[in-house]
Amino acid sequence: MKRALALALMLSWPLAAHAVQPDEILKDPALEARARSLSAGLRCLVCQNQSIDDSNAELARDIRVLVREHLVAGDSDAQIRDYLVQRYGAFILLKPPFEAGTLLLWGTPFLVLILGGAAIFVTARRTRRQNPAVSLSAEEQERLDQVLAEK
Repeated sequence: MKRALALALMLSWPLAAHAVQPDEILKDPALEARARSLSAGLRCLVCQNQSIDDSNAELARDIRVLVREHLVAGDSDAQIRDYLVQRYGAFILLKPPFEAGTLLLWGTPFLVLILGGAAIFVTARRTRRQNPAVSLSAEEQERLDQVLAEK
């Protein structure tokens, strides 16, 4: 009995992550599947790191309802995405397209890696210059050779 309850809770856990309310769900399963697919790729403008499908924010709910209204009206997925990008900007897409306007967004991680590597390289060179290798005197070198010869 306890195992069955635990299994039921584990299987229903992923469903708890979605913030879609029962009154938002479309009666047509195909349209609802399209709505979920679209919502999963749209960013909540309040939460910013969540899709509108996972967010409980009021704005996310409004956008979910808007997506469903456009689906019922017969708009394609591309038309709905284009409408939302026009209205809210490319930031609403969780995976923005690679174009001139989003170049900084896509390039920032690489820029940070390059600048970090350059900083490490420069710091290492400065440290090497400030602490040059100490050379041994003739006596010290002779003693070292004797110690190494004994082994």
